[in-house]
Amino acid sequence: MSTSVLFDAPGPKARRRARILSIIGIVAIAALVAWIIFTLASPRITANGVEQPGVFDPSRWDIFTDLALWRGVGTAVINTLRMAGVAAAGAIVVGILFSFGRTANTAWVRVPVTVVLEFFRGMPVLLMMLFILLIFRTGSYWAGVLALAIYNGAIIGEILRAGIASLPRGQRESGLAIGLSPVQTRMRIEFPQAFRQMLPIIIAQLVVLLKDTSLAYIISYPELLRLITNNLSNYYGNRYFFPLFFLCFVIYLALNLTLSFIARRVARRTAGGYVKKGKAKFEAPNVGVGGGSVPL
Repeated sequence: MSTSVLFDAPGPKARRRARILSIIGIVAIAALVAWIIFTLASPRITANGVEQPGVFDPSRWDIFTDLALWRGVGTAVINTLRMAGVAAAGAIVVGILFSFGRTANTAWVRVPVTVVLEFFRGMPVLLMMLFILLIFRTGSYWAGVLALAIYNGAIIGEILRAGIASLPRGQRESGLAIGLSPVQTRMRIEFPQAFRQMLPIIIAQLVVLLKDTSLAYIISYPELLRLITNNLSNYYGNRYFFPLFFLCFVIYLALNLTLSFIARRVARRTAGGYVKKGKAKFEAPNVGVGGGSVPL
């Protein structure tokens, strides 16, 4: 059994204490889940004095057999993905422009870009949506798209700037040594490496962008949250609010988990020294007798 100088193996008392705390935690979680289930299953009295059955009563879930409901849900998902997709493309473009301006050699470009970038990073997305909608009168869709693209583009710009700064200094010097201009060196040598290195973080930021589309609820864009929990809830009645809310939660969870899965896959694919499992073989050159290599 290997040991570390930075970690002492727990003794009998520590292991017993850890087991006791684990049991207490499990019991507390189970009690909380049981209380939530009991509360949801209990009948409720509305403000009008009408008694409604518990959440798990079949009469509160029968709307899921209505095809009109699923057509509305499909429209909401398409609206959300349409806003998120256009905003994501715009955020990447804005992020690239910010990263170039943020790393410019001349101060008269770098300093104003830095001020603008910090301004957009510090402004709440919802406030930016309302500002664009009220001042420029773009409509709810483009107000949401532009606000999400600008805000997340500012963050992606900082991500790319950090990726460029993390590259070895020799990358830039080698580009200049072979006759490339500073802009060509940035475009052809530094930026492709920084973008690939930071791609998992960029995708993770796009997951945040997808969740932030729910803020368009306030500016009356018919995205997933507004259409399901507001429009459909008003149409079918308040007794179906929780089932519709649960459906909205499941859809958002599925979309975000899908993007998170893609981010993890990209992180593994773009990680340095990635090799397929079962096919890794490294050799230390010229360490054997007669100049041969010794497999490790």
